[in-house]
Amino acid sequence: MSGSIISFARVNKWFGAAQVLKDIDLEIDAGSVVVICGPSGSGKSTLLRCICGLERIHAGTIQVMGREITDAALRDVGFRANIGMVFQRFSLYPHMSVLDNLTLAPRKVRRIPVSEAAQQARAMLDRVGLGDKLHAFPGELSGGQQQRAAIARALVMQPKVMLFDEPTSALDPEMVREVLDVMRDLAASGMTMVVVTHEMGFAREAADRAIFVDEARIVEDGKAGAFFDDPRTARARTFLDNILHH
Repeated sequence: MSGSIISFARVNKWFGAAQVLKDIDLEIDAGSVVVICGPSGSGKSTLLRCICGLERIHAGTIQVMGREITDAALRDVGFRANIGMVFQRFSLYPHMSVLDNLTLAPRKVRRIPVSEAAQQARAMLDRVGLGDKLHAFPGELSGGQQQRAAIARALVMQPKVMLFDEPTSALDPEMVREVLDVMRDLAASGMTMVVVTHEMGFAREAADRAIFVDEARIVEDGKAGAFFDDPRTARARTFLDNILHH
């Protein structure tokens, strides 16, 4: 797939009286790695969640893979399965083994036979370095291992787009690297990725493009290297100085 895979046109959203997205226009190309950064409360996670329909917009349109995000689209489980999402808090089913967590959606949504789903799950767990944790339960894993399992669970559905909402923010510092290493490998494979993160080292190294959001608007949007080396706006320079010095 080439060209735009995600498109925002004049998107606006409110939470009550507070406007959290203001006139968002955005095109994301297939195969690109886009990092969305900005201060807390700026609207970046809301923007991400609107892509997969977890948050609904009040004005404008969003298209993913050429299809507008509407109620009808979101009822199409085949369409939704093409958008993978990784959350801050892992969201694994605690009463199910890692293997069962990974095979549930392929069996129920894609109607893949049990044996084939298990084979794909094993391959994906090997890919994220958890091949020896097939029969472990989430509570028996470290935070980093749980997040890698969550990434594998999303990938086993063979999505066209992967969304990451601050995937390392709930982890101890020593566990962050193991998750970022998996994400770097995924980025290198050509997967379309949209990542909300404060991990500026990962963003500088792995992203093609950086989008800086502040007060519900896109303030800067350009090549990641240029953004980190020479941000155009004073607001972005202040943000980066604070993040990098911290």
